[in-house]
Amino acid sequence: MGFSLRPQDITVFGLLLSTICLLLATVLNAKGNKKKGERPPEPSGRWPLIGHLHLLEADKLLHRTLGDMADKYGPIFCVHLGLKKALVVSGWEVAKEGYTTNDKVFATRPRSLAIKLMGYDHGSFVFAPYGPYWRDVRKLAMAELLSNRQLEMHKHVQDSEERFGNLALNVVVRAIAGKRYFGTHASGDEPKRGKKAFEDFIILVGLFMVSDAIPFLGWLDTVKGFTAEMKRVAKEVDYMLGSWVEDHRQNRLSANDNGVEQDFIHAMLSVIDFLITY
Repeated sequence: MGFSLRPQDITVFGLLLSTICLLLATVLNAKGNKKKGERPPEPSGRWPLIGHLHLLEADKLLHRTLGDMADKYGPIFCVHLGLKKALVVSGWEVAKEGYTTNDKVFATRPRSLAIKLMGYDHGSFVFAPYGPYWRDVRKLAMAELLSNRQLEMHKHVQDSEERFGNLALNVVVRAIAGKRYFGTHASGDEPKRGKKAFEDFIILVGLFMVSDAIPFLGWLDTVKGFTAEMKRVAKEVDYMLGSWVEDHRQNRLSANDNGVEQDFIHAMLSVIDFLITY
């Protein structure tokens, strides 16, 4: 005897599930409000599941919407982005507290689908949570990439570029990997492929993902094709970074790195070799 669901049954099941979720969210919201105590204010009109997302107008820049809320609720307030709570700080006095007294609390970036799929599951230094790994790589970056000595060494990189549109990417790529993606020294398909991969990465990181606000609706990101696109870009970025590291390893093995710009990858490989040796 076969078993099958009619379209009417699926509709009823969906409505029932949605109703249960709404009731559960309402109950949790009510309990949360009872335990509020002294907490930052939050805008009125919060809805179950979506929170204050409906207040963020699509035709208005986000910082302007939050600025209008700050005028009404003060320099610090909370908004609910789906099931995630966000603290909005608007005012230099409060912001100063966040970067001095409470800097460790704000050091970790929120987790997101884009960084999970394209940023090595939040393992990339820029998006890594605050901890021993983040502190160690930060020290290395400050010493080998952002120190006054390194900035002075790469001053010719900035001075040698003519087009401002390609300047930023060229400076970053040359400082990290010693490569040039634009200009007379750029050749082959790698620059075009790398530029496309990094542009796609920036675009996808800036998009709003349903799963970041309402995790159990993350399947919508898959249906809309964002998950597959992020995985594709992740493979492209991983391929580019892997080829950079492999080039440096081959140069070091063949002793061809004499006279080559001492970029960030070279510094990281030197640290790894030192740790392995000692």
